[in-house]
Amino acid sequence: MELAQRVQAVRERIAAAATAAGRSPEEITLCAATKVQTDDTIRAAIAAGIQVCGENRVQELTAHLAADAYAGARGVHFIGHLQTNKVKQVVGRVDLIQSVDSPHLLQAVDRQAEKLELVQDILLEVNIGGEESKSGCPRSDLPALVELALSSPHVRLRGLMAIPPISTVPGGNRRYFAEMYQLFIDITRKMSDNQSVMDCLSMGMSADFEDAIAEGATLVRVGTALFGPRPPKGTP
Repeated sequence: MELAQRVQAVRERIAAAATAAGRSPEEITLCAATKVQTDDTIRAAIAAGIQVCGENRVQELTAHLAADAYAGARGVHFIGHLQTNKVKQVVGRVDLIQSVDSPHLLQAVDRQAEKLELVQDILLEVNIGGEESKSGCPRSDLPALVELALSSPHVRLRGLMAIPPISTVPGGNRRYFAEMYQLFIDITRKMSDNQSVMDCLSMGMSADFEDAIAEGATLVRVGTALFGPRPPKGTP
């Protein structure tokens, strides 16, 4: 299947999942996870209708930006783990940082955004499965991190993001998606609000984005279903 056909197939699956959940397909943003993809592949994806690209690695992000590979896209997001020593390479260069998961990182983003005299849109990443091997804010620490985000003048809190545990059975992650949606709703209701607009719940990837949509996702991050399996590590 050609890339344009895969893009169309994923869009059709998103539309079907949204309709089945009683939602409009227009509520769902498709973010193409472009990890390890070439400049030309990214350009081809945008030509095929992809409007938002998400990068996992700072080095790849900066290389693609230098090559103007995202030209024509509506947005570029950073979706991978972000180290504080690489904040300068990301803040102000992407439309949304989806993976802010600690006070230390949040403050680093806020300081860099202040230096650049801008406001950086962010999501707070939640470790919804409580996995030690994964990044993300523990659920118990989320209220304090939300308050810090709301008091930081150079970030705009747009919502939440999560990567649930890998499921070996269909529908295995629905409970995590449902928990994330409840967190999203609870936080939205409690916000007195500053400059923030909580409108983004980023969850669901190639294997489970339809379940995520059924449980309230507004953005899904899809890589394999668009680009095929990634090459094994160490492949030239």
